[in-house]
Amino acid sequence: MIKHFRLTALAACFVFATAATAQQKVDPALPDYKAGSGVSGNLTSIGSDTLNNLMTYWAEGFRKFYPNVNIQIQGAGSGTAPPALVQGTAQFGPMSRPMRGTEIGDFEKRYGYKPTAIRGAIDALGVFVHKDNPIECLSLQQIDAIFSSTRRGGANAAITSWGQAGLTGEWAKRPISLYGRNSASGTYGYFKEVALSGGDYSPSVREQPGSSTVIQGVASDINGIGYSGVGYGTADVRPVQIRGADGKCYGPTGVAAASGNYAIARFLYIYVNRNPNQKLEPLRGEFIKYVYSKQGQQDVIRAGFFPLVKSIADEDLKTFGLR
Repeated sequence: MIKHFRLTALAACFVFATAATAQQKVDPALPDYKAGSGVSGNLTSIGSDTLNNLMTYWAEGFRKFYPNVNIQIQGAGSGTAPPALVQGTAQFGPMSRPMRGTEIGDFEKRYGYKPTAIRGAIDALGVFVHKDNPIECLSLQQIDAIFSSTRRGGANAAITSWGQAGLTGEWAKRPISLYGRNSASGTYGYFKEVALSGGDYSPSVREQPGSSTVIQGVASDINGIGYSGVGYGTADVRPVQIRGADGKCYGPTGVAAASGNYAIARFLYIYVNRNPNQKLEPLRGEFIKYVYSKQGQQDVIRAGFFPLVKSIADEDLKTFGLR
């Protein structure tokens, strides 16, 4: 049920994100943001490192309308969002994965109701290698055999050299260096679920505190490979294509993700403490409206992610009583 909803919603969103050209476009049906009244105070966001740049763009855009609003952003990993919301130290909890049942339970135990999420953007995870690495395409089974110790993807043996991954010549004997996120990261959990079939990571993975440090590690290591949100890619690394169920290779694009051919794509969430019996105050309400405006979704593109369409925005705004 969850996966069906996820794929259907992603497909709808990618209609505008990847129309005929490679240039991403914001859904023209989304409204322009217009400043509201009674907006003042402080906002704190604690959570996903993947969403750190995007939250910063949203904060900058929002403050153009409300220069007296103060917004603080901390991006130490998705796992830091639930306790911050439970403790009341943050108004927004960005996460690159859905909350787990235990996290929802802790919140509900404290407040008597569940946290509410908006889907602010869409991300495709890239599997990055050094720009000089000639590898073009990997299957999910190969990725699992590279990054995991359990190989639930079905490979007979671990892949520890680039020769085992299919490269020849001087690359054949080169060892593979692994870079990934730490366990506080939603990206860590999502990659484990989808790419490793829920298996365990290899102890050789060098865990990094942020998406940008994964990219930096691969950029400085010609033998490196690591996973990160596509928005963090630089000129010193490049994403490897992933082989789809049809046997063809696909890059981390909107079209490939929407069709299901590129398997590692997801919604990016922002969790909020919303009392269902009370109206959301103007400060948080207007910030959420900004996220779902043309300006807010243009920020999504600036951050390297895929924008949402109006139908998704309307669903979430209705959930928050903002439509």
